Amino acid sequence: MGRVSSTVRDVTAPEITVATPADRRRIVDSLVAAFPADPVLRFLFPEDYPRHAAAFFGHLFDKRVNRESVWTIDGGAATAIWEPPSGSDTPPEEIDLPADARARMREYDDAVHAALPREPFWYLGVLGTHPASAGRRWGRAVMAEGLRRAAEDGLPAILETSTPKNVEIYRGAGWEVVCELSAPVPLWIMKQ
Repeated sequence: MGRVSSTVRDVTAPEITVATPADRRRIVDSLVAAFPADPVLRFLFPEDYPRHAAAFFGHLFDKRVNRESVWTIDGGAATAIWEPPSGSDTPPEEIDLPADARARMREYDDAVHAALPREPFWYLGVLGTHPASAGRRWGRAVMAEGLRRAAEDGLPAILETSTPKNVEIYRGAGWEVVCELSAPVPLWIMKQ
């Protein structure tokens, strides 16, 4: 799941920082604002999107913030949440969501995890830019930090996206499609 804008307005970005717990609220709010029409999030949370997406993004942030693998610009205007190698997934049951949403998360996770490589990799779990900051290439800037870490470790980077438009944007940033899934929603697994 990721969203990178292809429209360029301002290529100069404020400083990229490693997120801290103090950035949580702004990052979560920005990610909720960035993904209201995302096919994966609409599959996961067809009802009460703002509340459930906030719980989901908050969980992802909390899980990774102390691993220093969440990069942000302007305290949350653009954020990349990466999972370093050998990360452990938290079962959906541990996220404060209704049972039906947790069941859809299990279905989605099972499909994605079956398609992921077995060898270690850096995983770009979320890349989002608040709509007010879109078009400045800040998403690419924060994404680059995780790519740099993957390269330092000598490991590939993996992501999944659910829109054909994002496939093309990611291709333009050097990613290649390695797998396509049709269920539970159409997805492209990409590698760099």
